[in-house]
Amino acid sequence: MDFHVFDTYVKANDGHTIHFDVITDKNDSVTAISFAKEWLKSIGENNAKVTTEECKFCHSESVPEDTEIEIMTNGYFIAKMEGCPEN
Repeated sequence: MDFHVFDTYVKANDGHTIHFDVITDKNDSVTAISFAKEWLKSIGENNAKVTTEECKFCHSESVPEDTEIEIMTNGYFIAKMEGCPEN
């Protein structure tokens, strides 16, 4: 099964850039933005601006089984790239 990757860059409260991918089974930017905001809230970045400018569809791909399980359980998986918290 292919999952949809939304490449996301947002400005953190302290001004640094947070780069991550939202991976979901829904090829829908509104849903991906909602997931991005949910995750950002969970790391204390409630005020980060997330629109279709910051969160863009990139490509579709297959994912490892543990990632697929998380997507099926939570609706999405966050692949942390740059400027993300460690945990």
